[in-house]
Amino acid sequence: MQLRTVAATRYVTPLREGGSLPAIVEADDDGMYVLKFRGAGQGPKALIAELLAGEIARALGLLVPEIVFVQLDPELARTEPDPEIQDLIRASAGLNLALDYLPGSVMFDPVAERLDVDLASKVVWLDAYVTNVDRTARNTNMLIWHRRLWLIDHGAALYFHHTWTNYIERSRDAFPLIKDHVLLPVTTPESLREIDSMMTERLTPDIINAVINLVPDAWLTGGGQAGDPPFSGPAETREAYSEYLLRRLEAPHAFVEEAIRARSLSI
Repeated sequence: MQLRTVAATRYVTPLREGGSLPAIVEADDDGMYVLKFRGAGQGPKALIAELLAGEIARALGLLVPEIVFVQLDPELARTEPDPEIQDLIRASAGLNLALDYLPGSVMFDPVAERLDVDLASKVVWLDAYVTNVDRTARNTNMLIWHRRLWLIDHGAALYFHHTWTNYIERSRDAFPLIKDHVLLPVTTPESLREIDSMMTERLTPDIINAVINLVPDAWLTGGGQAGDPPFSGPAETREAYSEYLLRRLEAPHAFVEEAIRARSLSI
């Protein structure tokens, strides 16, 4: 398992949404990408969450635009008139993360679109597992492209890594915010239990560790700030992510039971 690396050649336009201040950029492979800046918002942790949650979703058979590493030259800032964008580009010089831009895609509309209950249950299960707080009716973070559902924007997932205190104990926690998930009303308690069994079997330790190994060492070391990983280096930080995600898969699944409880209360 590996990600491609491309180099940004042109800053096309900002996307004025979300804490990561993403932008559409053109790269040296002539592709267009939605770039997530390492120097924005939550810094590398948002990119780690984007990578881990996105590639876990892909491993589970859900559709996610291709994720790539993007080399960003600070010289690109010279052509931008907006001082905020200039500062963001300079602060993000080096390796960043991006998703393939899906031209002609439209944001998922829960009123206009009807999803299969199994697909909805898979997405709810994923987001409960990775504690993704950002898939609500206000901001669905899903696209319809070629009549298929694509998942985007997972930078707010895995919020446990913003403070590592008691992270092992917290891996067993429920996820109460699943009650606000835009697709929860499409699920049933029965479908969530069936999908839980299927997804748990599919998400093996080898897959989880292969995804974690994609994260660049430099993103795992921290910069001496509050909330940085309290470990001796990237290897120990990877092991901590692995331990959290694997323990979260151990029965019983409080995050699934919480989703079933929330769905039952909404009926």
